[in-house]
Amino acid sequence: MTRARISRLRSVVQEKGFDAILISHGPNRRYVSAFTGTSGYVLVSQEEALLMTDFRYLSQATDQAAALTVALHGMEPFESIADYARSLGIRSLGVEAKHLSLSQAHALQAAMADIECVPTEDIVEKLRNVKDEDEVKTLREAARISDVAFAEVLNVIRPGVSERRIAAELEYRMRLLGADCGWPGIIVASGYRSALPHGVASDKEVGRGEFVTLDFGAIVNGYMSDVTRTVFVGEPNERHLSVYAAVLDANEAAIRGLRPGMNGKQGDALGRDIIDSRGFGSYFGHGLGHGIGLEIHEQVRLSKESDSVLEPGNVLTVEPGIYIPGFGGVRIEDDVLITAGGVEVLTSSPKQLIAL
Repeated sequence: MTRARISRLRSVVQEKGFDAILISHGPNRRYVSAFTGTSGYVLVSQEEALLMTDFRYLSQATDQAAALTVALHGMEPFESIADYARSLGIRSLGVEAKHLSLSQAHALQAAMADIECVPTEDIVEKLRNVKDEDEVKTLREAARISDVAFAEVLNVIRPGVSERRIAAELEYRMRLLGADCGWPGIIVASGYRSALPHGVASDKEVGRGEFVTLDFGAIVNGYMSDVTRTVFVGEPNERHLSVYAAVLDANEAAIRGLRPGMNGKQGDALGRDIIDSRGFGSYFGHGLGHGIGLEIHEQVRLSKESDSVLEPGNVLTVEPGIYIPGFGGVRIEDDVLITAGGVEVLTSSPKQLIAL
């Protein structure tokens, strides 16, 4: 699989007209090389694919990145990379401009004064947009683990239990079920805090008569699920039910309507139009969804500004939400795979309102 990815990358590099590309962004490095360490650079030319790392990761890199040449860099990584690039006759090198710090950019330019460094943007990210069979299989497993963990943690949610405790229980269960971990910053937001779209778990205790929004995901072999469910503690009133119904209808309508060839604006409208029609449009301020994979937010976007064109193999979220300050909020989020005929929903947790 790695060799196929390198071949695709070489084709793009050739189209762009430079001799090679230097990959520094961790998820991109992992995608191209299969190396899971946290330090290293990948250099890909038409003739060579090289992974340079430090002594700590040499054995790991040699084992994982079997399709690449593995070498050690010195104290100044870019000097080692520049020497290797010169040995290959590289005169122009694409670099991931938005993933280099200012100090790294200065060091790179100093080391490669005789090599043209060409700023690039999203070259590997665009390759990552379309998932292969192995990636989809892993994302299915991450979604399955999330679903099971959610079902188990429902027994923990009750008045007096802190949001932080619920988040810890989710993390614990996902690990027991086989995840590498849950992703950082699990959201558990109850009561008035459920109106915070990114209300990371706090010490607040769950109260009766409150929404509790849980936004979390399992990481499996580096790939991330992203699931949100909102439950209610106690007996919901008519306002609670109307808000929840609007979000649920938006989620289900979007999933029914998504198809390849549609752009991000059209996809976003599938859910947004329903929330607008119910009078809650001003309380839905984020996009309907985003790509997932080796990162929790990847390129394909469903939003009012997105020109992303959906194609088979995209995996993304569908997550409409309504957030009313002082009252509470609801978000329902599923992970979906775009197929030739529409979508396959990877998540399976129940979406009808659960009252605990």
